[in-house]
Amino acid sequence: MEISIPHAQSLKDKRSVVKGLKDRLRERHNVSVAEIDGEHTWQRATIAAVTVSTSRDFASKVLAAVERDAAHVLGGMLTDTCLEWLD
Repeated sequence: MEISIPHAQSLKDKRSVVKGLKDRLRERHNVSVAEIDGEHTWQRATIAAVTVSTSRDFASKVLAAVERDAAHVLGGMLTDTCLEWLD
C-alpha cells in the first residue's frame, strides 16, 4: 500500500500515522504488517500486509478486508495498492 501523508512535518508525524495503521491491521485481521519503503521520508510510506494460508480464496478475502480497512482509515492518503502472490 502506497501512502501519502501531506500533513506530516516530521518523521514523528509520519510514524504516528504508520504505527496506528499497522497496529489496527494486525489486531483486526491477524496479518503481518511492515513498512517496506520510504522509511526516511516524512510524507510517504509503503506498507506491506502479509498472510499465509493453504487457501488462496481465504487469503484473498483477508487481504481484501485489509485493503478496505486501510482505505477507510486513510481515505485519500492511500494512493495505491497491489496484490502479489507467492506460491
